[in-house]
Amino acid sequence: MHEIICPHCTKAFKVDDSGYAEILKQVRDADFAQQLHERLELAEREKQSAVELAKAKVTSDLQKTAAAKDAEIQELKSKLEGSGVAQKLAVSEALSAVEKERDRLANALAESEREKKAASELAEALLASEQHKITAAKEKEIQELKAKLQAVELEKKLAVTEAVGAIEKERDELKSGIKQVQLEKQLSEQSLKDKYETQIKDRDDAIERLKDMKARLSTKMVGETLEQHCETEFNRVRSMAFPRAYFEKDNDARTGSKGDYIFRDSDEAGTEIISIMFEMKNESDKTATKTKNEDFLKELDRDRTEKGCEYAILVSMLEPDNELYNTGIVDVFHRYAKMYVIRPQFFLPMITLLRNAAINSLKYKTELALVKAQNIDITQFESQLETFKAAFSKNYDLASRNFQAAIAEIDKSIDHLQKTKDALIGVDRNLRLANDKAQDVTIKKLTKGNPTMAAKFAELKTPPAEAAE
Repeated sequence: MHEIICPHCTKAFKVDDSGYAEILKQVRDADFAQQLHERLELAEREKQSAVELAKAKVTSDLQKTAAAKDAEIQELKSKLEGSGVAQKLAVSEALSAVEKERDRLANALAESEREKKAASELAEALLASEQHKITAAKEKEIQELKAKLQAVELEKKLAVTEAVGAIEKERDELKSGIKQVQLEKQLSEQSLKDKYETQIKDRDDAIERLKDMKARLSTKMVGETLEQHCETEFNRVRSMAFPRAYFEKDNDARTGSKGDYIFRDSDEAGTEIISIMFEMKNESDKTATKTKNEDFLKELDRDRTEKGCEYAILVSMLEPDNELYNTGIVDVFHRYAKMYVIRPQFFLPMITLLRNAAINSLKYKTELALVKAQNIDITQFESQLETFKAAFSKNYDLASRNFQAAIAEIDKSIDHLQKTKDALIGVDRNLRLANDKAQDVTIKKLTKGNPTMAAKFAELKTPPAEAAE
C-alpha cells in the first residue's frame, strides 16, 4: 500500500500498487504531454525562424541576381551602342576618304588622257615629218639613178658611134684594096659588129639588173644576204643610236618555231622600252614558185607572242613589183596587231621611229602603272574594310550568343532558386501540418480506445469529496 497526500486538502489516502502505478503513469503522461507541447512550441519557433531566414536569404539572393543581371544587360547594351556608333563613324570616315581619293584619281586620269592625246598628236606629226623626209630621200635617190642611167645610155651611144665611125673609116680605106683585103675588111667589120652588139646586150642586161636591184636592195647590199645586211647596218649605228639595245638572232626553237632576230631596248634604270620580233625574207631570181608576204604573217605573229615581243616586223624583198610594199612602210594592223611590212632600206628608220615613240610614251606608262597601283591600294582598303566588317559581325554574333547563353544561365539559376523556394514552401507546409496535428492532440483522443486511461483521467477530473464518499 502507498500513502498519497492530496495537495489541495492535505488529506492522506492509501492506494494499492496498481493504483499507484496508474497515478504515476498519469503523472508521467501529463509531464510527457507538457514536454511535447513545449518541444512543439520550440520547433514551431525554430521553424518560423528558419522560414524567415530562408525567405530573407532567397529574397536577398534573388535581388542580387536580378541586380547583377540588370547591370550586365545595361553593360552589354552600352557596349553594343558604343560599338555601333564607332562602326558607323569608321564606315563614314572610310567612305569619305575613298570618295575623295576616287575624285582625285578621276581628275588625274582625265589629265593623263589629255596629255596622252597631245603626245599622240605630236607623235603623228613626227611620223609625218619622218615619212616626208624618207620620201624626199627616196626621190633624190631615184633622180640620181636616172642620171646614172642617162649617163650609161649616152656612153653606150657614144661607144656605138665611135665604133661605127671607125668601121666606116676602115671600110672606106679598104675600098681601094684587093678583093682579099675587101673580104678581110668585111670579116673584120662583121666581127667588130658582133662584138659590139654583144657588149650592148650585156650593158642592157646590166641596166635591167640595176633596175631590179633598186626595187630590192640599196647599193650597199650588193653581194650580201638580207640578214647579213640588216645585222651589219644595225651594228654600224649600235654604239651611237642604240648603246643599251639587244639585237641578236632568235635561237630558241623550243616551241617548234622561231623568228630571225629579236630587238630589245631599255632605259638607264633597266626598264624595257620596246621589243621587236624581226623576220627577213628574200627570194632568188631563179625560184620557180614565188611566195608572198602574207604567207609569213601568221607565223611571225605567233613567234612574236611566244617570245613576248611588243612589235613584229617583216623585212621583205618578196613581191618586188607590188606597189603597196614599194611605196614605204605598210602596217597590217587589220590582220595582226602591231605588225609592219617594210623594204630593207626602211630597216633602221623603222627601229628609230618605234623606239622614239616608245620613249615618249614611257612616262605615260609609268603614270598609268602608278594609277593602277593606287587602284590596287583602294581595292586593298575596301577588302580590309570588308574584312573588318566581317570580323566585327563575327564578334557581334559571338557576343550575342554569349549574351543569350548568360541569359539562359540566369534563367536556369532563377528556375533553380524557384525550385528551392518551392521546396522550402513545401517544408513550411509540412511543418504547419505537423503543428496542426500537434495542436489537435487532446486527452480524449489519447485515451480513446484505452478504458484504463479513460478511467484514470475521469478520476482526476472528479472532485476529492466525491472520491472520499
